[in-house]
Amino acid sequence: MAAWEYATVPLLVHATKQILDTWGSDGWELVTVLPGPGPESLVAYFKRPVGG
Repeated sequence: MAAWEYATVPLLVHATKQILDTWGSDGWELVTVLPGPGPESLVAYFKRPVGG
């Protein structure tokens, strides 16, 4: 069974693609994007295999 590590990342609206591309190039897979604590904030949830 695979072991996973997780990360939560605040997304800046003006740099969303750059943020997602950077995390993706580091081996992180985007799981979901949900509203953050502020009215216009978003939080991305990523996962990757441990040791990835």
